[in-house]
Amino acid sequence: MTSELPEMRASDAERERIAERLRDGLAEGRLDMPEFEQRLEAAYAARTRGELEPLVRDLPETETTAPAPGAYPARSGLVGGPATSRGAFAFWGGFGRRGTWTVARDFKAVVLQAGGEIDLRDARFEAGHTVIRCFAVMGGIQVTVPPDLDVEVRGFGLMGGFDDRGSGEGAPGSPRVTITGFALMGGVGVVRKRRKSDKRPAKRSGERPGERPGKELTD
Repeated sequence: MTSELPEMRASDAERERIAERLRDGLAEGRLDMPEFEQRLEAAYAARTRGELEPLVRDLPETETTAPAPGAYPARSGLVGGPATSRGAFAFWGGFGRRGTWTVARDFKAVVLQAGGEIDLRDARFEAGHTVIRCFAVMGGIQVTVPPDLDVEVRGFGLMGGFDDRGSGEGAPGSPRVTITGFALMGGVGVVRKRRKSDKRPAKRSGERPGERPGKELTD
């Protein structure tokens, strides 16, 4: 998209490119969460190119590169398609998102004196970069990610905990997930586990198949 013809109607593809730059700005720490949410809402509501351009004027251009041949080979086609869930809420109970499901580009999970489970091992993603916002108040949320997913954890805890042990780079070409939010007298845990279909007998050396250096994997 260029600065020419600002009065021209914006396309869905142009809105999505702006949204992707905003997600990159959030992931890189250039935007805080309130400003990101405000700009993202404005991007999807924009009618013209002239309304879109100011939203990213203070952010650097981003390059979109295609995955290298063979990158993320067993998980091709993970990105795209309509989301089957855009959020979850539990009060004095629990929720679960697991199995084959499509995660919204902006997913919000809230628990109040309750528990929640978000399992991304067999999930698809509406967009190449997904932001999952977790808010746990006197409760807990467990996020399970596969070893080959690119994950950044940026949340914090107040009289609680926000575990970032599952944070780390993924396989080339994998979707990106930013997990943020806060835990108040509760906890949010992010752990890496292999998919059931990926599990193989451990080698005699003790190395687990598919394990990536620096990442803690559990069964």
